Amino acid sequence: MKKLALANLPTKIQRLARWSEECGKNIYVKRDDQTGSEWSGNKIRKLEFAVQEALEQGCDLLITCGGIQSNHCRATVSVATYLGLKSAVLLRISEEPPVEGNYFLDRLLGADVRFCTRDEYREHRGDIMQEMADAYAAQGYKPYIIPEGASFGVGVQGYYYAMKEIVEQEKELGVRFDTVVVATGSGGTLAGLQLANLVNGYGKRVIGMCVCDDTAYFQNIAAQISRDALPYLVAQGELTPAQAADWKASLKPTHFELFEEYVGIGYALSRPEELEHIKRLARLEATVFDPVYTGKATYGMVCELREGGRLRTSENILFIHTGGLFGLFPISRTFPV
Repeated sequence: MKKLALANLPTKIQRLARWSEECGKNIYVKRDDQTGSEWSGNKIRKLEFAVQEALEQGCDLLITCGGIQSNHCRATVSVATYLGLKSAVLLRISEEPPVEGNYFLDRLLGADVRFCTRDEYREHRGDIMQEMADAYAAQGYKPYIIPEGASFGVGVQGYYYAMKEIVEQEKELGVRFDTVVVATGSGGTLAGLQLANLVNGYGKRVIGMCVCDDTAYFQNIAAQISRDALPYLVAQGELTPAQAADWKASLKPTHFELFEEYVGIGYALSRPEELEHIKRLARLEATVFDPVYTGKATYGMVCELREGGRLRTSENILFIHTGGLFGLFPISRTFPV
C-alpha cells in the first residue's frame, strides 16, 4: 500500500461498559483521536495518502482550508512541518479570532494563514486556494491543494483501509460490529468506510451523523469522492479495472446513510444539551468528545437508541472517535462544568 506511515496504527477499540449498560447495547469506540499528538484525529489517515501523492509530484507546499478551529488544518500543518514542507491555510471566520486551540497550533507550527468570510468560504474557497497556489508558484514553490477535510479521491483511501483494520480487530476481539457510526463534516471518512463495506461485502450498517448541511448534500459528496477513489484502489491492487468500472456505474448517493437531525444550531455551534452530554460522558467513561463533531454525533446516538429510535435494532455499535480535543479549549470558559 503506497502511503506515508505517520499515524499510530492500528488504533485501539474500547468497549464503554457503563454507557453500554445504560443503553442496553454494546457501545465500542475506535480511538482515532489517538492517531498522534500534533496530528491527532481522523484526518491523518487521509493525509498519509494525500501527502504521499504530493511528494511524488515534487510538491513542497501544502494548502488547505477549514474553520478557525479546524482539526484538519492543524493536522495538515503539522505533517507539512514534520516533513520539511511549507504550509498555508485558508480559515473561515466571522470576526478576528483569538489565537487559541487549533488556530494557535497552526501559528505555532509555522503556517501562513489567510482568513475569509463564511460566504467567501462557502462560494469561493476553491478559487481562493487556487489564487494562493498561483501566488506561491510565482515565488518558486510547487503547491499541492488539499480540499476541506482531505475529502477527495486520494484521501478516501484512509478510511477504506481503516474499515479493513476494523474487520481484523473484530477477529481479535471476538465481536462483530453490525453498525458503525461516524460524525460527518466533509464526507471523506464516511465515504471510505462505506466504500470498503460495499466493495468487500462486510454487510455493516455505516451511518454518518451530519454536523452541518443535510443528507442529500453528503450523499452526493460521498458518492462522488468514492467514485474518484476507485482508480487509486485499482493502483493499490484492491480492485481490477473491470471491478472499478462496475462500481463507478453502480455506486449511488443512496448507498450512504446519514442522519441530519443533529446539526443543531449549526456547524461548530453548540446547544446546552450537547455540552451537557459531552460533560456527562466525560464523567461516565473518562472519554472526551468535542463540540463540533463527536459530541453532536454521540448525542445523536443517544437519541436514536431510545425507544423508537433508528439504532434500536443495532446490538454492537462502533463509534469512530475522530478527535477534536483541542477544539474544546476555546470554549472552556463557557462550558458548563
